[in-house]
Amino acid sequence: MQIQANSISIGYDIDGPEDAPVVTLSHSLAANRHMWWPQIDVLKENYRVLRYDTRGHGTTDVTEGPYSIALLVDDVVALLAELNIAETHFIGLSMGGMIGQLFAANHSEKLLSLTLCATACQMASQMAPVWDERIEAAQKDGMASLAEVTVDRWFTSSYRTNSKREVERIIEMIQTTPAKGFAGCGQAIKTLNQLNALDRVTAPTLILVGRDDPSTPPSASQIIHRHIKESEMIVIDNASHMLNVEQSKRFNEELTNFLQTQ
Repeated sequence: MQIQANSISIGYDIDGPEDAPVVTLSHSLAANRHMWWPQIDVLKENYRVLRYDTRGHGTTDVTEGPYSIALLVDDVVALLAELNIAETHFIGLSMGGMIGQLFAANHSEKLLSLTLCATACQMASQMAPVWDERIEAAQKDGMASLAEVTVDRWFTSSYRTNSKREVERIIEMIQTTPAKGFAGCGQAIKTLNQLNALDRVTAPTLILVGRDDPSTPPSASQIIHRHIKESEMIVIDNASHMLNVEQSKRFNEELTNFLQTQ
């Protein structure tokens, strides 16, 4: 489905009982709302599940970049308003978690709980050239040029070998992400620095991270954990960056246990 919000058309799906608490799912860079396929059936039993495509991804409009995390938060706020959703549980992975942090810091009245997965609150300056290279590659050579190296970071080698079908689904998402949207969001991540915002997060917070994640390692989650009061952090074994897919059973167990206590 599509809806106009914050002057763009946003792609979204919504499932589950109309009178149930809302859960909003925010995906990673170079993916789309279908990244959450292992979670939908579990969550929609007890929740109204909203998943949307971030600006520049999926079926959401691609606008001129660079973007900022603040702009992507504004998109979420506008989307919730258009759908008449007053409050929600928010679950974000990687870029989605970056959006979730600032959303929670600036709009606490809209938040029932926050789950941050495989994410970070700041980007080291030495990573700037890496992001410049990725953005240039996407713009010059297309997203297909980034697909294999990306899934190498996103999944453990054993999962890539034994779960080719699932990995192919993610590769397709990467390849079909608009390069312009990747670049716009990549610029936002490249300059990420919202450590100081974490002190304003008051919602109950769960932090999930894969032990083998090279992109946003447990040490990055530990920083967030230290700065969000009373947050809970869980490290999931045998998982890399896309832990909601690679260890979906454990991920779903930890997520639903947390949501049920809120």
